[in-house]
Amino acid sequence: MSLNLRDNIKVAVDSIKSNKLRAIITMLIIAIGIMALVGIFTAIDAIKNGINSNFTDMGANTFTIRNGEFGVRVGKRGRKAKRYEPITYKDAMRFKTQFDMPCLTSISTLASQTSRLKSEGEKTNPNIQVFGTDENYLQTSGYELAQGRNFTAAEANSGKNIVIIGKDIDALLFPRSSGYDKIISIGALKYKVVGVLKPKGSSAAFGGDKICIIPLTNARQYFGGEKMDFTINVMVTHISKLEVVLEEGRGLFRKIRHVSVTEEDDFAITKSDSLATMLIDDLNKVTMGATIIGIITLLGAAIGLMNILLVTVTERTREIGIRKALGATQQTIKNQFLIESIVICLFGGSIGILLGIIIGNLISMALDTGFFVPWFWMMSGYAICVIVGLVSGYIPAKRASQLDPIESLRFE
Repeated sequence: MSLNLRDNIKVAVDSIKSNKLRAIITMLIIAIGIMALVGIFTAIDAIKNGINSNFTDMGANTFTIRNGEFGVRVGKRGRKAKRYEPITYKDAMRFKTQFDMPCLTSISTLASQTSRLKSEGEKTNPNIQVFGTDENYLQTSGYELAQGRNFTAAEANSGKNIVIIGKDIDALLFPRSSGYDKIISIGALKYKVVGVLKPKGSSAAFGGDKICIIPLTNARQYFGGEKMDFTINVMVTHISKLEVVLEEGRGLFRKIRHVSVTEEDDFAITKSDSLATMLIDDLNKVTMGATIIGIITLLGAAIGLMNILLVTVTERTREIGIRKALGATQQTIKNQFLIESIVICLFGGSIGILLGIIIGNLISMALDTGFFVPWFWMMSGYAICVIVGLVSGYIPAKRASQLDPIESLRFE
């Protein structure tokens, strides 16, 4: 008797139904292994997407000039040999006025990271970032307005008490209406809201939607100090010109900072995509470790499935003998057990993939990187299930196919 694929699947499903408890336990073993693997990769891919989104929102044709990494030079033996001088307002303004390449240049400074905003009886936590910016900052940083308008050049230079707020701040201070054209307090100062930003999302590097933007001169007047540090954003007209403009910008800023030919830069230039790449490279190291953990978990699940199938072969020895007596070949018996193993893995894998997607997205949503559907890992999960089913089921299937039909019929 030769069973075709459909018959083998039907026999496998009937066998699973007749041993529901054992089948459920086996499926759960596979589900846990697949869940660990898919969940880890879903979370990591969602985080990568979030990083890419946050940085490429600034534009692939943008680069930033800021103080050196962590503001220090590291000398021999890892000691901090010299601290970089902050980028002063004078340095930044000289660059903006003298840089005549085809680009848009903006200047900004982080005025405060711990401000509390108040309005109409509502207030925020004291963790709001306040940026002082010029009229070009929104465009070079990838922000868009949902309501209102941007600063004019005159307003940025005059230090007028006006403000543009992020969507989260708008929702916190004005839960029943919009904050546009209303008055808010930043510390002891009153500001008129002239714009509300569209949602952008948060990340470790940016204020995201909990951001507050005031004119640059205003920030210098009320939040400034001796060591106030400024950042320069440059957006070129076309991405093909990025490298040329970047090198021209480097040369001009070295001249402004009086860096000699033999000295290295005392400032950092980063492209939005290169910063994202750096973070993703670091995340890839985490991915490697997570992969090893996931594979070990799945290996344990495969061993558990193999043990259960070996027990199943012993319990069904008489059934195997009857089938062989009716004409079933060794290959037919082997195929039957392999298909049964694969079916169990696919059922368990489906549960694991679903749980993995849920858990992975819960992690990514907790990190504000949004919902992510891991199509690649879903397909990979099913492929892994088939491989695990074949590997785990091969030894039990081979043992079942090699049973002597006469001895099998006598088995009690």
